[in-house]
Amino acid sequence: MFIRTESFQQFIRYYPVVTALIAINTVLFVLIRFPGIGDMIRYYGVGQNLAIAMGEYWRLVTPIFLHYRLMHFLFNSFALIIFAPAMERLLGRWKFIGLYLATGVAGNVGTFLFGPDYYAHLGASGALYGLLGLYLYMVLFRKDLIDPASSQIVTTILVIGLFYTIVMPGVNLYAHLFGFLSGLAFGPLVFKGQMKYFTVLNDPAPSPVGAPPQIRFDPRRWQKSHKRRQILKYVLIGFVVFLIVLGMLNSLR
Repeated sequence: MFIRTESFQQFIRYYPVVTALIAINTVLFVLIRFPGIGDMIRYYGVGQNLAIAMGEYWRLVTPIFLHYRLMHFLFNSFALIIFAPAMERLLGRWKFIGLYLATGVAGNVGTFLFGPDYYAHLGASGALYGLLGLYLYMVLFRKDLIDPASSQIVTTILVIGLFYTIVMPGVNLYAHLFGFLSGLAFGPLVFKGQMKYFTVLNDPAPSPVGAPPQIRFDPRRWQKSHKRRQILKYVLIGFVVFLIVLGMLNSLR
């Protein structure tokens, strides 16, 4: 579910919304570093509580797509690649877009309501923590939609994410918290009437043509290659920890 095995072309074809989000984030990350256009993007796009209070409500949306520090951009892009594809396939393109934006905005609204007046922020973390909140809802209440190995990964990443939020300097705690809580709260709504992603377990019918084979919400699927998946799981978790440590060291310079 979270182990990516697609080629670059397959990834683009299977997950067009995730690809578009990563592309937008990348283009803006590059542009924001250039004098002139970068200054304009920061001036109009960064979330700033006082500016929002004065009526610039677009700043509740624009920070979701902006990153300035390299490690921040890499960490969020990596999280999108790992956690967003399965959710796009499960929810469908439009529902996924709505959820991603809604949780991102919820994080920014929480920042506006509870953060200092002159607090400025940017980043997709609120939306990403919203996805984690939705996955936690699946782990707790919709076990038919997620396999045990993926449930373990979600739990582990949430613990790491909590550590990251508390320890890492400059993290927008409000966006993380309210993005996560909104994702958890949206769970009953987005999964109402949701059936297993493909078909019942004993149905021998083939998967739809062009569907990525690893996105199959079959509770017994993890048993087929348990040892390999366990190794890949720890590699995934280790890489996340590596990014966090590297970001912490970079912030101390």
